[in-house]
Amino acid sequence: MARARRARRARRRLSMTSLIDVIFLLLLFFMLTSTFSKFSEVELTAGGAGQGAETANVPPLFLQVDEDVLALNGETVAMETLEASLTGIVPEGEAQPVLVSLRDGVTAQRLTDLLVVLRAMPGLRVTVLGAA
Repeated sequence: MARARRARRARRRLSMTSLIDVIFLLLLFFMLTSTFSKFSEVELTAGGAGQGAETANVPPLFLQVDEDVLALNGETVAMETLEASLTGIVPEGEAQPVLVSLRDGVTAQRLTDLLVVLRAMPGLRVTVLGAA
């Protein structure tokens, strides 16, 4: 009789270690496979080989990007007012070339934010200049 009670007690006793391990692995799996932030795509196009230089009827705009300052043709503008500043300059019906120059310390996120703003405006032909 005493043996039956001991066997019964041994069966009732469960180890929580394996259950905690399984829960931890599931939690880890779902954390690694989930996306917590929304990413957007910015389409970048590269020039093709062998294209001749076109003579531009419209002079290009020069946009200099610093860590916290934007300069459009030498005048400081804010990121929020860039679209309004460009609206008055960009001619109707023609592609307006915009040269974007990056200074040291500009993050990829800042460049992406700028390209999103420029992409929203029709008629702009954006070229990002490489580092010298």
